[in-house]
Amino acid sequence: MLKRILSGDMPQSRALGLILLAILIGLAFAPFLFPGTRSLDTAARICVFVALAASYDLLLGYAGIVSFAHTMFFGLGAYGVALASDGMGRSFGALAAGSLAGALAAAALALLVGLFSLRVRAIFFAMITLAVASAVAVLFSQLSGITGGEDGLNYRIPRALTAAARYADEPFLGVRLTGKVLNYYLVFFGALILFLALLRVVNSPFGRVLQAIRENEFRAEAIGCRVVWHRTAATVISAVSAALAGSLYAIWLRYVGPDTVLSFEIMVDILLMVVIGGMGTMYGAAVGAALFVLAQNYLQGLMGAAAEAAAGVPGLPLILDPDRWLLWLGALFILSVYFFPTGVVGRLRGR
Repeated sequence: MLKRILSGDMPQSRALGLILLAILIGLAFAPFLFPGTRSLDTAARICVFVALAASYDLLLGYAGIVSFAHTMFFGLGAYGVALASDGMGRSFGALAAGSLAGALAAAALALLVGLFSLRVRAIFFAMITLAVASAVAVLFSQLSGITGGEDGLNYRIPRALTAAARYADEPFLGVRLTGKVLNYYLVFFGALILFLALLRVVNSPFGRVLQAIRENEFRAEAIGCRVVWHRTAATVISAVSAALAGSLYAIWLRYVGPDTVLSFEIMVDILLMVVIGGMGTMYGAAVGAALFVLAQNYLQGLMGAAAEAAAGVPGLPLILDPDRWLLWLGALFILSVYFFPTGVVGRLRGR
């Protein structure tokens, strides 16, 4: 049964299996294991970025396509929910319509980019996607009457998904069952379904062809594979998945803006997640996203505690100053690439 759910792609390592199980249990029971607004927000972000990183790994790790436009599709999904909620009111119908509209817009744009650009090789395609993504980000910033411009959009979601809705008079396992918990589980199960769907795609005959094209494009074309068609299809599937992840993010956040869903910083974060976890392994997206989001949210606090503990050691508090957390995050990334060149998952499977 488990093998069918995972599309036959088993962890192949006891250590990796335990890590994935810990991530799954931690996210599935996050409202009860880690009570508190910040902890729940961190868990929701991990869920969203697991799905987003997995959709990007389909492009980079399996198809060998370097794209810098992934946040554009993520933003289309998020803005779809925001605009639909703003125009149709706070209803589940608005959320569904916005998610569908964002996914269709992402698919159409990905199809255009793929058909016109995937014949271009390597770095040139990456530059084209970067130019398109930058143009879309500027467009959303300039259309202030529709998108809110640089200020973004605040909107209301159904009351059933907010903290104002209560589903039990007494706490369950010490946690009040409010709409916020329901909202979290909507994000969790949505991200889980997206991840399992992408896992099925990469372990299908279509996924095997993508890997063959990645390894040797000319040989794959020589044996009859339609390289451009397969790469375009992979781009569309990846874009739709990213847009749906953006919809989940918008439902959770209740705010969208260019810096929140369209910035190049998010693109860099996704790339780091995939590289840290291991390219060409969907499980790498899950591990990389969990590690990266946890580091983003808690590394600064841990450094502050360490600096206070080392107050009596000359020079050490200065090195561990919380304001330098980005420097240490960069150092951790360099060390992870050095010691895990194939990513965490690749290293564990290799062992």
